[in-house]
Amino acid sequence: MSHLPEHVVKAWVSGFGVDVPRGATAPAHEGLEAAAEGLAPPLVVKAYGPRLLHKSDAGAVRLNLDSAGTAAAAAAEMLSSLAGQDIVPDGFLVEEQAAPGVEVIVGAVRDPAFGPVLLVGLGGVWTEALQDTSLRLCPVTEADARAMLDELRGKALLDGFRGQPAIDKDALVKLLLSVGGPGGIAETLGERLVEFELNPVICGPSGAVAVDARLVGPASLDGPSPGESGTAVPHGNFDRLFSPRGVAVVGASTKKPNFGNMFLGFYKAMGFKGRLVAVHPSADEIDGVPCVPSLAEAGEDVDYALVAVPAKQCPDVVRQASGIHYVQVMSGGFREMGNPELEAELLAAAWEAGVRLLGPNCMGVYSPSGGQTFIGGEPGRPGRIAVVSQSGGLAGEVIKVGERRGLAFSKVATVGNSADVTPAELLRYLADDDETGSIGLYLEDPRDGRGLFEALRHVHKPVVALIGGRSGQGQKAAASHTGGMVSDTRVWSALGEQTGMGIVTSQDDLIGTLDFFDLHAGRKAPDTKDILVIGPSGGASVLAADVFDAAGLDLAALPEAARDALKALGLGAGSSLANPLEIPVGPRGNPDLVRLAVTAILAERPYADVITHVNVQSFFTFGNSADPLLAYTRSVGKLQEELPGTRITLVTRNAECAPAGVEDAVREVARAAGVPVYRNMEAAAVAVSTGKRTLAKRTEAARSAHGTA
Repeated sequence: MSHLPEHVVKAWVSGFGVDVPRGATAPAHEGLEAAAEGLAPPLVVKAYGPRLLHKSDAGAVRLNLDSAGTAAAAAAEMLSSLAGQDIVPDGFLVEEQAAPGVEVIVGAVRDPAFGPVLLVGLGGVWTEALQDTSLRLCPVTEADARAMLDELRGKALLDGFRGQPAIDKDALVKLLLSVGGPGGIAETLGERLVEFELNPVICGPSGAVAVDARLVGPASLDGPSPGESGTAVPHGNFDRLFSPRGVAVVGASTKKPNFGNMFLGFYKAMGFKGRLVAVHPSADEIDGVPCVPSLAEAGEDVDYALVAVPAKQCPDVVRQASGIHYVQVMSGGFREMGNPELEAELLAAAWEAGVRLLGPNCMGVYSPSGGQTFIGGEPGRPGRIAVVSQSGGLAGEVIKVGERRGLAFSKVATVGNSADVTPAELLRYLADDDETGSIGLYLEDPRDGRGLFEALRHVHKPVVALIGGRSGQGQKAAASHTGGMVSDTRVWSALGEQTGMGIVTSQDDLIGTLDFFDLHAGRKAPDTKDILVIGPSGGASVLAADVFDAAGLDLAALPEAARDALKALGLGAGSSLANPLEIPVGPRGNPDLVRLAVTAILAERPYADVITHVNVQSFFTFGNSADPLLAYTRSVGKLQEELPGTRITLVTRNAECAPAGVEDAVREVARAAGVPVYRNMEAAAVAVSTGKRTLAKRTEAARSAHGTA
């Protein structure tokens, strides 16, 4: 790994507009005094060479030198000290010492999946002590750069702290763009970038000066950059993937039922209206499905082939698929099992046949309107929720649990190892799909992370992702500092902040957020953090306040003008008129009281989100009639219909205490009125907070795309 001398890197970065100290070099300490003539004290002397990557650790830095002669003497002393460590420097650098200020680190590294990543944080010794840093994928915008600075825990130091002057934040933003912006250092280095670092950058009221610079990777800065690979996301038309005219299943048996037989059964139960064939070398039919001897004889109307044979047989099968649009390989045993060569052979076979490959190691596609399925039973009703998942099992659970809760799906694709068709490519397609309103992702290894970033920046529909393995260690960089502070978890978080993609941490929250998007994405609600929480039980309201506050939501105080109207409704006796608002809700109460109270409050102040909660158990204390609870739910639904610009959410606490079928009935009534239902405050808080942030960012992105303010 090459490490260019500091003065060479500084001379290069100054061409990008990065301010560096004035300085000079000498190959030996004897020439340093002459080299330092004309530099204004105080001066700094540093030794440089291949074994001096971390100069401070080796004692190869001297500060506060008052003259050129003192600098030369310091270099001679340093040379003796380094000799004791068996280090021979290539030379010495003498510079004007920067004025004191706030020390900041600015760096860029190449992430294996996502490409160049920009980092900024407190610099100097604070870099390792506090690790107060923020990340974004390159290229960054000015808005990205300013958001990064706002995320730092120590941002008060930048704005002036305890009498210290504020730094020139514009100068620091300019430096961040010089490193990570369009045409900046990271983009210019392209694939040559391993790790680049300015640490520290001294920031003061009059500018930002990079007093140290380090570049790991290229042996030379001459010549053009090879450029960034993987940024152009293919924009394929996947209509035939989700709505094939015919389907061929390879691997079904005439003797012992296997996965191939299972999928034949799935398509029959689905009521697939196209042509369904099984591929078998000798059988005429399997399970009532006609057979063809090979994929080569499947017929022109077969657009999709499902392959469920042992991994080693898959390449030969795929080579026969010429003329078929898509081949899905269910079989495992490829890259995920330590056999990348077999996966490469499979991909080559797909290219040879001229087909697109889904998988391997995936379950397939689900589309109720297109007749596609990989799960048993009758299909759910067609809807507007799409999902792309690297796990077939998890995708099946999202479909089954989601449909049980009333969600309806447009298109679901499992991609497994993503050897050919990637999540990024499918995301591009779904972004333009008229049948899809919101998109969920489950990803572990995005395969083309850079392409995913580019795709997400062009999607104006709400997207939420569940990321598997976020706690794993990220890239192991050759050097410390910048590379060591970039991990898988932090890159995914940066991706979410930068593109507006919501990120959740559980399958249930993925389903819950998709539910929120499906019902509320089209509402023109105010873009605020304010929420109103209303329901029975002071204790539940207190806990709700804690949960929603932890989710970053603001339970803004009730408007004073609404208090008289609430008192006229009989509220406030024995409880405070606060947010959360305690209100009697139960089997003998007025089912319209919540609707009336919310209407009175919103007449005085807009709240983007109203979370109304109810203790289901209390409705069945004196009997098993569901009528009062359903009447309450209908009233909440009417409230949503009366307030189309407000997002109403219902939390049915203790729903397991209801008689069988009641919870489903409540969900059905609420969903018909456009109200999502959650079983607890925690689930609602995740959905509301993720939904609010994502929809706000998507609105902002859409405005930017159309050039509106």
